[in-house]
Parts: sequence; C-alpha cells; structure tokens
Amino acid sequence: MLFYLIKRLGLSALVIVLVVLVLFSLLHLIPGDPATIALGPRATPEAIARYAAKMHLDEPVWRQFLIYVGNAVTGDLGVDVFSDRNVTAVVGDRIGFTLALICASMGWAVLLGLPLGCLAAVRPNSWLDRITGVMSVGTIAVPSFLVSIWALLIFAVELRWLPAIGAGEPGDAMDQLSHLILPAFAVGLSWVGYLARMVRASMLEVMAEPYIRSAKAFGLRPRRIVYGYALRVAILPTITLIGMGFGGLISATVFAEIIFSRPGIGKLIYDAVMARNFPVVQGAVLVATAMYIAIVLMSDLLIAWFDPRVRESL
Repeated sequence: MLFYLIKRLGLSALVIVLVVLVLFSLLHLIPGDPATIALGPRATPEAIARYAAKMHLDEPVWRQFLIYVGNAVTGDLGVDVFSDRNVTAVVGDRIGFTLALICASMGWAVLLGLPLGCLAAVRPNSWLDRITGVMSVGTIAVPSFLVSIWALLIFAVELRWLPAIGAGEPGDAMDQLSHLILPAFAVGLSWVGYLARMVRASMLEVMAEPYIRSAKAFGLRPRRIVYGYALRVAILPTITLIGMGFGGLISATVFAEIIFSRPGIGKLIYDAVMARNFPVVQGAVLVATAMYIAIVLMSDLLIAWFDPRVRESL
C-alpha cells in the first residue's frame, strides 16, 4: 500500500507540473503586455519597466516559469493585478464556497442515486427499473447550466421559494443553506442518473456471481445478500465515478456560480479571464487542478484499500 501511495503521489505531482507548464505557455501566447494591463494605458515607460522587473516579466519565459513554480511550492501564487493582494489569499476567500457547493451537489446525488440503482438492480425489468432508466437518461442529457437557469426562473423568480443570487449572509448558516439549495440541485441533478446507472450495472454483474447464488441457496435473507455481500463489491466502480464526479463538478460549478452569482473559484476564474488578470487565472486554475487531483487520488486509495488486486496490479 505504501508503494502504491508513493507511485500515485509521484504521478499526481507530474500532472500538476504539466498543467502549470501548459497554462503558463497559453497565457504567454495571449496578445498584450501584462505590465500595461496592470498599470493601465497611461502608465509611463519607467513605471512599466519597474513593474516588469518586480514581477520578473523582463526575464526569459523559461526563467519566469521556474520562478513561478518555485514560488508556488512555497504557497506564493503571485499578486492580484488590481487589488495588489496575494493570489493565495484571494483564492482562499473563494475556495470554501466552491467546496460547499461541490459537497452538497454530490452529497444529495449519492443519497438518491445509490438507492435507486440498487432497487433497479434487485428488481430488473420492473416498473421501478424502467422509471429509473428513463430518469437516469433524462437527467444525464440535460446540461447543468440549463437546469440552473430553469431552477432560477421557477423556484426563485416565479414561486419565490428560495433566494436567487448570492451565497447568504456571513455567519448565518440557515441563510447560506437556503442560497445553496438551488445551485446544488442544478449541479448535482445529472449525477443522480450517472450514479444510478453505474450502481445498477455493477449490481447486476455481481448478483450473477457464483457466491451470490450460493448465498441464495443457503437461504440468507435478500437484504443481507444485497447490502452485506453484493453492494460491498459493486460499490467499488461507483467510488471511482464519485471521485471523478467530484473533480468534474469543479468545472460544472463555473456555470452555477456565474448564474447564481456565487463567489466561488469558477466565478473568480471567469472574472479574472474577462479582466485579463493573469496571476489570478494561473493561481485559481492551479488550485482547482490540485483539488481535482487530490480528490481522484483519495478515491483511488480508497479503492486500493478495499480491493488488494488494484494495488497489486501496479
């Protein structure tokens, strides 16, 4: 297990370095002088030169990259062009809102998708199985940004059951929760279908295994067979899907945060791109990438912990 952990950590570090390299290269291919953007078109050449020297913009690109990576390792992601704040602090102020939205979205999707998949697999070709199949395809087919718009129009504008925009008053848990319901519903809806279909397919495969038939022949209760034996094995592919889902939700939350005006990382990246605030774009994308890799790594370690065949095959 230790060797598997070390190998996965090495691969994760390599992916982060490659992402930083690609992002750094793309940002330097964008037309425009970062110093002029930061100081404005009326800045004097002397001021531009001082700013370029301060931000190492007068260095070769390869040296700028090494300086950025070295600073990033110590937690220094640069300085916001407009507020002159450290990018680490700027991203830190937003990351909590994004994590809350991701956890809430995946949480209710798991609570609904797993039981639906199990029930559909236990009663194949029943009316419940058919309804689950139709619902799964329907929720997967509808994009999250469209669900966000319709949820906003119906539940916030027309019915006025829930607030439309913002993240709630700081310190007021109930107000923040009410502002979280609609974005979490919009982002997590499609994952109900993904999880239900994955659990159903895995359960049907496991229920056909010889040890499940032997358990039925010995007269074990159906509930114990399903939840005590079949689900423990069938849940392993679902753990991988949930891990990938957490990472995928980082990009899905961008639309929800823009539509519902939530101050998360997605909206921060969008605003920074529109303002050509390159240090914030780099820092926020790097943090989002690290979050994605960390979540996928935890899911892989969890699967390797439950299934020794995974870590022995690597």
